[in-house]
Amino acid sequence: MREFGLIGRTLRHSFSQTYFTQKFDSLNLADHQYELFELVTIDELPALLSKHPDLCGLNVTIPYKEKVWPFLTKVAPSAARVGAVNTIEFTSDGRLIGHNTDMVGFRDSLRSFLSADFRGRALVLGSGGGSKAVEVALRDLGIGYWVVSRNPLGPGLTYDELTPEIMREHLLIINTTPLGTFPDVQECPPIPYNTLSSQHYLYDLIYNPRETEFMKRGQAVGAQTKNGFEMLCIQAEEAWKIWNGEVR
Repeated sequence: MREFGLIGRTLRHSFSQTYFTQKFDSLNLADHQYELFELVTIDELPALLSKHPDLCGLNVTIPYKEKVWPFLTKVAPSAARVGAVNTIEFTSDGRLIGHNTDMVGFRDSLRSFLSADFRGRALVLGSGGGSKAVEVALRDLGIGYWVVSRNPLGPGLTYDELTPEIMREHLLIINTTPLGTFPDVQECPPIPYNTLSSQHYLYDLIYNPRETEFMKRGQAVGAQTKNGFEMLCIQAEEAWKIWNGEVR
């Protein structure tokens, strides 16, 4: 049996198990399975690994994309560049190597979302592991940005500093926070939604629900919106390549 899985704190929102189970079925891989592993703290990871000796690969989600680093043997250049891990490779000699496929997933998905002549700046809502992958992708695409968080001592802006002028100058708004994830679908990042226009693009890394409150408020004024499902699919396929030795 080849076993794979996802580690995180709360995973009831995740489609990863469904995605990979369907993939295994389509490839007739009856000896493959994908499980969800909820960890109260990342310190539970060693016990999980001991209990599941057939593990061949893991995905990592909130809030462990940065906290998992001390448990790894090494990090691949992709994770080192982003500063966060969302995929763990299990090598034949027992090493755990951290990778990041979120950056590629977001970058390629964003390319298909923005118009060819987009020249605006971006606001990245949140400063966690997902935000770091988004920031690297934006730099690769030549899109300037500010990070927005609740932390007044952070390197970017706070939500209270989002003036109408800043909102007009930043036409791409990316939610990397968990606000709005199922089942708390009524939540959304505290940006001044009354300043949005039909010129804005709202991208939400959340994919469950399909339309978040953040997206709905953008749609109400004619903004373009997109959820994170395509990003999920792209990063999952990149993880699959890593687990099968196709990426080094």
